[in-house]
Amino acid sequence: RACALLGPAIKPTIVSRAFALCPYCQLRNGQIYGDGQGGQFCQCADCGPIALRADDRAAVMLDEQWLRSRLRMALEIESRDGVTDIADGVWRLGDARREPVLLARSLIRLWAEPSIFDRVRVAGAGIRVIAPQSERVRGSPFASGIDWLPLEERFSFYGGRISFIPDPARHRAEEPAPTDPTTPVFGPFSADFRWVTLPDWPHGPIRCTEGQAAIFEALWFFKGVEVDGERIMQRAGQSSDKPMDLFKVKTQYKGKPEHEGPLFAYRALVRSRRREGLYAMPCAAAASGSA
Repeated sequence: RACALLGPAIKPTIVSRAFALCPYCQLRNGQIYGDGQGGQFCQCADCGPIALRADDRAAVMLDEQWLRSRLRMALEIESRDGVTDIADGVWRLGDARREPVLLARSLIRLWAEPSIFDRVRVAGAGIRVIAPQSERVRGSPFASGIDWLPLEERFSFYGGRISFIPDPARHRAEEPAPTDPTTPVFGPFSADFRWVTLPDWPHGPIRCTEGQAAIFEALWFFKGVEVDGERIMQRAGQSSDKPMDLFKVKTQYKGKPEHEGPLFAYRALVRSRRREGLYAMPCAAAASGSA
């Protein structure tokens, strides 16, 4: 199933020619021996000799060339700018809006050799760094002028393609503060996502709780891309299992607009595939496409 979902992002590989995970217990690695009849078996410490089939040794790995090419497409890097290997585990993907873009396997590599930035620095332009998150990082890991794009947060993989997710905080800082806190700024949402204005709701702007606003903001962040519910809840800082949990109306509040409003907004704006656990906000995609 994982291979079907990841598609072209992965390619076959061999983990080890001498050892294999026991096909029976799936717990221990055992040494591989020939059975004298053209086949092989795994000598598991717990299970003993277990015959190996061809797919028992099958493994996959990330296709890094595919990843680099799709990241370039996501950032709209000109095709004439080739990928340059500038250090072990660090590549220059090209220039996005005249800013050099680096891809690194880890932030530690760049911390250990900051002179890497001097090789790509352009006068009057910043540098963008794509790298996975690190438990050792708190806040911005680089000096001013170097923008870190956490791979897990700023890019989304769906349908065989990678999409770039802009930082809504940066766009929000550029927006003039409205005098009316209910004024729509992000699609139907106010600047702080606490108010929702919908033409089909007859009771005026819908006021949301902090938790409901956090859910809407998290969904807006992903630009209409279908995202796992757990990832949405983590970004919203909520402990519930599903986004819908924060919009349920208790029996004693049913029929009251101030409680029914957020649920109405959720049903109108959020598309879900509950069986797969995927959620999306289509209006966020439309807004990002027209921006």
